Amino acid sequence: MGWSCSSSYRHSSFCILLVLLLSLGWHCCYGFRTFGLDIHHRFSDPVKGILAVDDLPEKGTLEYYVAMTQRDQVIRGRHLASADDLTPLAFAYGNDTYRFNSLGHLHYANVSVGTPTESFLVALDTGSDLFWLPCNCTSCVHQLGTTTGEKIEFNIYSPEASSTSKKVLCNSTFCQQQRQCPSATSTCPYQVRYLSNGTSSTGVLVEDVLHLTTDDPRSKSVDAHITFGCGQVQTGSFLENAAPNGLFGLGISNISVPSILAQKGLTSNSFSMCFGSDGVGRIRFGDNGRSDQGKTPFNLVESHPTYNISITQIGVGGTVSDLEFSAIFDSGTSFTYLNDPAYTLFTQTFNSKAKEKRHSSKDSPFEYCYDISPNQTSIRCPCG
Repeated sequence: MGWSCSSSYRHSSFCILLVLLLSLGWHCCYGFRTFGLDIHHRFSDPVKGILAVDDLPEKGTLEYYVAMTQRDQVIRGRHLASADDLTPLAFAYGNDTYRFNSLGHLHYANVSVGTPTESFLVALDTGSDLFWLPCNCTSCVHQLGTTTGEKIEFNIYSPEASSTSKKVLCNSTFCQQQRQCPSATSTCPYQVRYLSNGTSSTGVLVEDVLHLTTDDPRSKSVDAHITFGCGQVQTGSFLENAAPNGLFGLGISNISVPSILAQKGLTSNSFSMCFGSDGVGRIRFGDNGRSDQGKTPFNLVESHPTYNISITQIGVGGTVSDLEFSAIFDSGTSFTYLNDPAYTLFTQTFNSKAKEKRHSSKDSPFEYCYDISPNQTSIRCPCG
């Protein structure tokens, strides 16, 4: 699925553009001339070649889904914190993205920051706003071990090592913790607490250049001055397997990178992400989608803006029920989660139509599981 979304809630119109790209091929993702980067799942072929890891249980097994839901329990609770003719932008390393299962099942991209340039493998998260990197850290991940026994060294950002780095002071409009400041000219602190397993990132805000480019080989590179977090102390899952080398918040608030790019007039107030079944994807900043693309308005709460839309119907196996509820688009979760009454309506309708025998297992993270025989070649379920 590819989708584009507004990155600032201060404009008069807001939309999220949804396009099913599975049958159209990757040329759909390349047609908009945006700034972007590739995103990849950890177990896609390109990433296997980089990290030489393959420790996720076989896809489709009970153990696989247990691992996936455990990862979501860690990540999903995080604190959620222009002109149309602008050329869309991508990261300097390109707009490929990769999905890493062993690194929290998140989508990652290589970004380049500072002068001289250093690269960082950051997780892409539409469910949070702040972009932060491990930086002069007393608590962070410096290297990653692979199943072959090799060590992958991560770059650690240092403001002192970059000639284009600047401090962000407490009088900045980006400083949300001014009450923590001894004076207006002090360096602005930040702390993002995520709502699971004591996961957080703490440090100070800095400004430096994010190196971007376009898909057009004739276009020049763009060095965008952005504000981000110098993450000195990471806790919880950031010290284990989620976003060990930084988190790239893609949310709606004014401190997210898409919003900053739009505020500076470098891109349109939008970005797009395309995801492929092989774990490889694309991201572009300033992508407005096609003129014939469908649009869905956001439900925006200015005090806590998220990519939230209204759903009005649920269809299971040809049975369509009217039920209105809100849902948030979050690239940091693996599954779709429903609250009641939507969950009960969906699961009970599915179960009533399922032909397979119901399975009960205390080891499963799911309430509804079904048994199939080892030589069964098809599943009789209301999947249409």
